[in-house]
Amino acid sequence: MHQYLIELASLMAIFAFAIVSPGADLAMVMRQAMVHGRREAIITSFGIGTSLMFHVTYTILGLGLIISQSIYLFNIVKWLGVAYLIYIGIKALRAGKMELPEVSGNAVAHKRQSGLKSFTLGFAANALNPKPVFFFLSIFSTVVHAHTPVMIKFGYGIVMASCLIAWFVGVSLFMTTPRMRAAFARASQWIDRTSGVVFIALGIKLATEKAA
Repeated sequence: MHQYLIELASLMAIFAFAIVSPGADLAMVMRQAMVHGRREAIITSFGIGTSLMFHVTYTILGLGLIISQSIYLFNIVKWLGVAYLIYIGIKALRAGKMELPEVSGNAVAHKRQSGLKSFTLGFAANALNPKPVFFFLSIFSTVVHAHTPVMIKFGYGIVMASCLIAWFVGVSLFMTTPRMRAAFARASQWIDRTSGVVFIALGIKLATEKAA
């Protein structure tokens, strides 16, 4: 058990940097929080965390190795991710100025984005990114012993996913405070444009990266 705790601590020391680094997931949660509200952002956060388990699962089962060794499979995942990031970036750029409705408690008094759509946005933003293929394959092969039981490895994944969800839920709560909403009401269109540029830039960056 002591060996497994050391492995988990080592994984989390590396993963902590990945959690807080800016990227498509953070941009997605921030925009969900500011445009649609706390509930939607939190659901999106769970979508991202669930998607992380998707990456961990195929890495543990060996699919990550297959994808990393096949440029064809890698490019399929890569270009799906590029297309998705650019698509949501264009949608954000085309969004007009938004008048935020009155908020009662944590509820936004307008037609809500469905829970399924909020979850899917988060799941897709993370699942269609090929970078976790190499990230999880590299850290699991480096830090986790080959003879560590599969269930223990899945346990590591659950801890990592839980920490990721907790981080983005925290972002969701912070970005939906009254002060932040008031600031957004004054600059909603520029925030949409900025997030759109960020999504498109991330898509272009992903498109130009090589599977080295």
